[in-house]
Amino acid sequence: MILIRDVFLSIAVLLSLSVFAQEQMTFSSELNKTRYQSLVEELRCPKCQNQNLADSGSGIAVDLRELVHQMIEQGKTDQEIVDYMVARYGSFVLYRPQHSTATFLLWYGPFILLGIGLLAFVVVVMANRKRRGRDL
Repeated sequence: MILIRDVFLSIAVLLSLSVFAQEQMTFSSELNKTRYQSLVEELRCPKCQNQNLADSGSGIAVDLRELVHQMIEQGKTDQEIVDYMVARYGSFVLYRPQHSTATFLLWYGPFILLGIGLLAFVVVVMANRKRRGRDL
């Protein structure tokens, strides 16, 4: 019984320490804080792959959040920050890839496949109607 209590107490202490371990950033304006939140939610963590910078606890995500904060406070625009991240880590860091020839199939492939499927469906239905008309 004492062992279980000690385990729960240890977990509680560790959780409370993790809250204090989060970076506390100060912003020169409320607009900068809003821009920061927007950017770290739109940029993907290069290590975690399925998490944005805001949700990731990896070391690189912490460093990139700090870098985004510094760049915002230096007066960089959102596009300059995104361009820097893409130049450094590739377009993988974008949750919404840019429209380009390289991402054409990513954006429009599902619609193309849907169109092909509908065309094939119409052709099969028309062929079946013609065959049934001849059989009667």
